[in-house]
Amino acid sequence: MVDNVGAGASSDDGGVKLEQDRLLPIANVGRIMKQILPANAKISKEAKETMQECASEFISFVTGEASEKCRKERRKTVNGDDVCWAMGALGFDDYAGPLRRYLQRYREIEGDRANQEKPANTNNTSIADQEKEAPPSSSSSYRNNQGIRM
Repeated sequence: MVDNVGAGASSDDGGVKLEQDRLLPIANVGRIMKQILPANAKISKEAKETMQECASEFISFVTGEASEKCRKERRKTVNGDDVCWAMGALGFDDYAGPLRRYLQRYREIEGDRANQEKPANTNNTSIADQEKEAPPSSSSSYRNNQGIRM
């Protein structure tokens, strides 16, 4: 009988696939590493793989803590606030504060973007109602040609 301990590191296709699924893409890790280094610096494959393992493990560690908090609160969705809480709970206070500020700013920007995308209806009539009242124009035919149904 074969012992399956450490099956994630096996050389068969199933084990390799599981290992790849839990790791960040190595190209992304390499790209982030290159951003901080001088333009002529080289990064070995071993260095990229080591950083890939460390970053992936760190993300799993923090996410696991956030997920456990959600489970205890009987919630199924981990959100940014949970991740910030987990960072602090795990002793990464130096990172939790800036992450909270980033999350707050991100939400503000996304809120502004969502507000800009809303159509400007000052008289509280829908676009469909406005088109019924207005004669057909080239803009409505353009929308219809784009697959937008009114």
